[in-house]
Amino acid sequence: MTLSAGEANQLKQAPAVEGVIPAALHRWSPRAYADKLVSDADLKKIFEAVRWSASSANEQPWRYIVGRKGNETYDKIFSSLFEGNQAWAGRAPVLMIGLANTINSKGSTNGAAVYDLGQSAAMLVLQAADLGLAAHQMGGYDRDKARQLFGIPAEYHLGAAIALGHQGDPSLLNERQQEQEITPRKRKELSEFVFDGWGEALKLS
Repeated sequence: MTLSAGEANQLKQAPAVEGVIPAALHRWSPRAYADKLVSDADLKKIFEAVRWSASSANEQPWRYIVGRKGNETYDKIFSSLFEGNQAWAGRAPVLMIGLANTINSKGSTNGAAVYDLGQSAAMLVLQAADLGLAAHQMGGYDRDKARQLFGIPAEYHLGAAIALGHQGDPSLLNERQQEQEITPRKRKELSEFVFDGWGEALKLS
């Protein structure tokens, strides 16, 4: 079954839940990207959202290395991706890596740094979704290689690599990737992860 980008996007939408912010329901992680650049204006909005993410003691430990297709930074990030991700991510106009400084401004270990990086990445992908852009976060890359290529200091934890761009048609992908692109998403029920005691579901009317 061949679907357009719009049809695949519709298939991936979460069920409407009254009062839930639309970007949280619209966000998903496509692998097909259109041959269309992400504007400076949109990138600035995305990173302004990241800028105002919450962080422990206002340390703001996140850093983002951002490559745009055709430049050296992009090529370095791409070369760090595992083969399975390289098979599709090279179509995205923007590739980035999120990092967290694990040492705080007082020289002590920041135990919340990785958590705060995750919060900032959530803001990033939600802002992207609100702008009609698609972000796909990837754990599948060689962190040691990326650290070496960019000369990243040892105190920085490397989080996810992220592909960013405009969603493209699933037909751009190979057969296995197309299947992933059009398979409806599934999520656990609230009772499986929202507790009022360990393993006891919180009762919500």
